[in-house]
Amino acid sequence: MSRLGHTRIKIYNTVARQLHGKVPCWVCGEHVPPEAATLEHIQPLSEGGSSHQENLAISHDHCNHQRHAKKPLNPLDGA
Repeated sequence: MSRLGHTRIKIYNTVARQLHGKVPCWVCGEHVPPEAATLEHIQPLSEGGSSHQENLAISHDHCNHQRHAKKPLNPLDGA
């Protein structure tokens, strides 16, 4: 398992202990079961964020991917 994998489990377990088993998704706020948990970079790496624990949060896999999905350019925007 990767270092981030271990960090994900550690953060998940810490939040679960603090919130009596309920781990909210950083993106949507709904409970994240352990098998759907991913690490979310609060400040993206591309914007100077780091993989330090204070910049990581738990999110659903689909929320994490949806948040980072790029929208196609709209040709009507005048670009």
